[in-house]
Amino acid sequence: MLDSSQLEFDIVIAGGGTSGCVVASRLAAADPSLSILVLEAGPPTREDLAHIQPARFLTHLQANSTTVKFNVGKESEDLGGRAPVVPCGQCLGGGSSVNFTMYNRPSASDLDDWENVHGNPGWGSHDIIPLLQKMETYQAQPGLETHGYSGPLKISYGGLSTQSGKEFLDVAARYDNTRPYIDDPNGLFEVNAYGNWHLNNNSRSGRSAPTVFGMLPSILTELRFIDAETGRRSDVPHNYIYNQNFENLTVLTGHLVKRILFEFHGKAEDVVHVARAKRLVVVSAGAFGSPAILERSGIGSEALVRSLGITPTVDLPGVGENYQDHIVIFTTYYADDSVETLDGILQSKQDELSKWTTQWNQNGTGLMATNGIDAGVKLRPSDEELKDIGPGFQQRWKAYFANAPDKPILWTGIGALFVGDFTAAPARKCFSTPYFVTYPCSVGYVHITSADNTAAPADFDPRYLSCPEDLLLMRWGYKFSRELARRLPSYRGEHLASHPIFPPGSKAICHADARPVDISEVDIAYTTEDDEAIDIYIRKTVATAWHSLGTCTMRPREKGGVVDSCLNVYGVQGLKVADMSIASANVSSNTYATALAIGEKAAVIITEELGLI
Repeated sequence: MLDSSQLEFDIVIAGGGTSGCVVASRLAAADPSLSILVLEAGPPTREDLAHIQPARFLTHLQANSTTVKFNVGKESEDLGGRAPVVPCGQCLGGGSSVNFTMYNRPSASDLDDWENVHGNPGWGSHDIIPLLQKMETYQAQPGLETHGYSGPLKISYGGLSTQSGKEFLDVAARYDNTRPYIDDPNGLFEVNAYGNWHLNNNSRSGRSAPTVFGMLPSILTELRFIDAETGRRSDVPHNYIYNQNFENLTVLTGHLVKRILFEFHGKAEDVVHVARAKRLVVVSAGAFGSPAILERSGIGSEALVRSLGITPTVDLPGVGENYQDHIVIFTTYYADDSVETLDGILQSKQDELSKWTTQWNQNGTGLMATNGIDAGVKLRPSDEELKDIGPGFQQRWKAYFANAPDKPILWTGIGALFVGDFTAAPARKCFSTPYFVTYPCSVGYVHITSADNTAAPADFDPRYLSCPEDLLLMRWGYKFSRELARRLPSYRGEHLASHPIFPPGSKAICHADARPVDISEVDIAYTTEDDEAIDIYIRKTVATAWHSLGTCTMRPREKGGVVDSCLNVYGVQGLKVADMSIASANVSSNTYATALAIGEKAAVIITEELGLI
């Protein structure tokens, strides 16, 4: 039984996700006399195979999951009448413990925009790159300027490169030969290029690709938050918390933070305790949890909190607004029976689990040590591709992208797996071509609906596809990725349920049984009716990329900001927010690396304010 009289700490961190755990670890190490409490609503993750074996990542998104929270949005005509569902990590480590392990960093201009466009000194790329270096041990290649080589998290190619990934890069080199390859697709300054591929003299420039540092696969592919030596997921709890044995850090899982002053609700005991922070409270509950805690504490739109019977503390109408995400589709194709995919592992087939777990235990390699997403590219369109996207995107291109050469419009790649409901998975091997819009125009909101009930559904609308430009990019993403997919040697046709239903007689009609076309085959010619079919498919299929951010945005207060550049909540003393909710604008990447950087930056800010540096 918890004793509230003992719950007094120097610092209370509300939320044990990616950023919160980084903050806790860095502060605990900075001053052993500093007492710190982390409160996490979800379960612990220590040595749980579902968290440390990378290939099990999709199990967290199944309906019976206990490690994510499913946030249901409003039904929307833009989504064909669907109500979008957005999962977010709810376990110690948050997204770091359940995500796809993708190593994908923002563009430098994303961070520079936070500083220069949105008024946050100290948050530009020149300040954040050292923190991105600080958190990583980059095992892929030595000597790269923007990477780190002594941090807590290991970055590698994982334990296996799948056949579909190799084929993707080989096909891209010949089909999409206007785009170059570069040594470091995650160097922050260059996009619209593929990563180095074969470790021989067959590279497009005629010179050898560099030797891999720490391992030597047959191909250079997408990097992952996976340790090359052990094959384990590089999550935050095991590398910042569990391995440290901090005597001054207390972590309590299974407890929901209700409101600041500073109560949290113990689910297991169904009672309310009070935790007192003598010096600072840091809210780090994510894009959904952090604005909810603030609103239940009376910090938010005065009209909203009053309507729920909450006494207003600070009128901050920006709380819960500016919700942003990436929207994604995983289009599925059939693969040849001879190729290796993650489908057997994800569908819990015992022979596959036994085979790959044995190899993983022996040397940290094999399918259990990968996410199956072996290749990808951040795309900027050529003049011809801009025409293909359509005139409806031209204004957006000129205003946001044309003068920012490191900003891609879309990411696409390949995964050796079926992504979706396992119970509806086809009884054949599959590969998927995911594609997501990197900077959607659509902006939504999330707000509480109850003063006291932390389980009450939120008033949530991500407004996916509410901007027509986003639909145009997703349409182009389907066409571009399909041209690559149907040229792969292991391609065996389309999984029809995962594709548009084209009108009879269309040249774009999908086939469940097919063989790859030649590299030189002309692209599919889509009619206006075909485009309409693709749009219907997108509206019925598009989903979250699990990259929610922006709901406690770091901007000037008069511009809808919730926190200042030191992460202080406006109008309150001793209260900060540190997680992806403070993002001033979207980033061109999966958000794990950015969440880590926010945690590292928050720790620097706090240690300086406490006089520990």
